[in-house]
Amino acid sequence: MSEKPFVSAIIVAAGNSTRMSCYISKQLIPLLGKPTISYTLKAFEKASAVDEVIIVCRKVDVDAFKEIVKEFGFKKVKGFVTGGSERSESVKNGVMAANACATHFAIHDGARALITSSDINKVVAEALQCGAATLGSPVTDTIKIVDKNGVITSTPDRASLMAVQTPQVFEKNLYLSALKNCAGKGFTDDCAMLEKAGVSPKIVLGDHINIKLTTQADIPMAETILKKRQENEV
Repeated sequence: MSEKPFVSAIIVAAGNSTRMSCYISKQLIPLLGKPTISYTLKAFEKASAVDEVIIVCRKVDVDAFKEIVKEFGFKKVKGFVTGGSERSESVKNGVMAANACATHFAIHDGARALITSSDINKVVAEALQCGAATLGSPVTDTIKIVDKNGVITSTPDRASLMAVQTPQVFEKNLYLSALKNCAGKGFTDDCAMLEKAGVSPKIVLGDHINIKLTTQADIPMAETILKKRQENEV
């Protein structure tokens, strides 16, 4: 009998929010009066494919995150760990804190607050079949390859380009093997680490509005989308 899947979601929220130019973690910025991270956690709480959630955050933010989890009653959150100096180190801290029963890791940027439980379930289902999968959406802009002087050298076919999102979901042993082989490389994208280890993750089409809050300009856009969702739920 095959092993029953156990998906541990690693929510990475340990960045310094430099490009957001604010004095608090961007995951704590209010969207329609609620902290950004609460929308992220709500989607994972509702996702039937996810069994537990581990939050990776800055040490200074742990108490605030714990209070949010308590206030909103998120039952799947099972642990809090502090992040490292780089994203790859933060993710490593998170996966090492996952339940020993975990068969898959779903790694997600905490600032992607517009993720939906249906898209989480969809990408997890694909990863259960093929071992490695990520949400992504087609690139709509024309992309140029440039040299170090900013001179265009080529134009890749837009039809073959995808903007990668999160969650990125991996079978546990595949991920841990890649992590061991690529230690210290400082990857900012977990799929890139798997690719370096010889694994080709599958792209699952997600919604293009699954943006990562990065600058102040993203806040009103996110609030508009969330407000429309709330209106549709009424």
